[in-house]
Amino acid sequence: MIRCLAMETGAPASDDADDAVLVAAMAQGDRDALARLYARHASLLLGLAVRIVRERREAEDLLHDVFLEAWRAAKDFDPKRGRVRTWLAIRMRSRCLDHQKSARVSRNAGDAGLEVVVDEREKSTPDHGRVRKVLGTLGEEQRQVVELAYFDGLSCSEIATKIAKPIGTVKSRLAAGLTRLREGMGAK
Repeated sequence: MIRCLAMETGAPASDDADDAVLVAAMAQGDRDALARLYARHASLLLGLAVRIVRERREAEDLLHDVFLEAWRAAKDFDPKRGRVRTWLAIRMRSRCLDHQKSARVSRNAGDAGLEVVVDEREKSTPDHGRVRKVLGTLGEEQRQVVELAYFDGLSCSEIATKIAKPIGTVKSRLAAGLTRLREGMGAK
């Protein structure tokens, strides 16, 4: 599920190759490479974090944590396993969900629906527009379970409890929604 949603948005291959070169340079201790990678992806990751944790200050802290973690783990990155942007987005999502599940964060925050809180610069990126467009094609029921699974990190049984539907219904809605997202993001 993460791989489908984690920004498989068709970035040019040259950007992916440049990102991999930057991570390799980071593994050799190149701080400028870290700064360049941060400049390329910070707004995207911050938008994701704000959407999940709903507080900009917390999201900014998590953003810095993710880049510090990327700096430390750069030597372990394998470009054959995926794109740098996906690697960073998965790390960000994981940190955000850990934060949300920590004892000091209330799990009673309201659902924000499809409204994605993002940095103003990100609203103009092609990826942001494509993701919003594809999410908009999902029916309300499919979009709800996809958002609860991805942004809130809920399991199918937790989603079933939250929306008062059988777990089989949740699983079928999630599968159908993810299939439509994959198809929509694969088309240019």
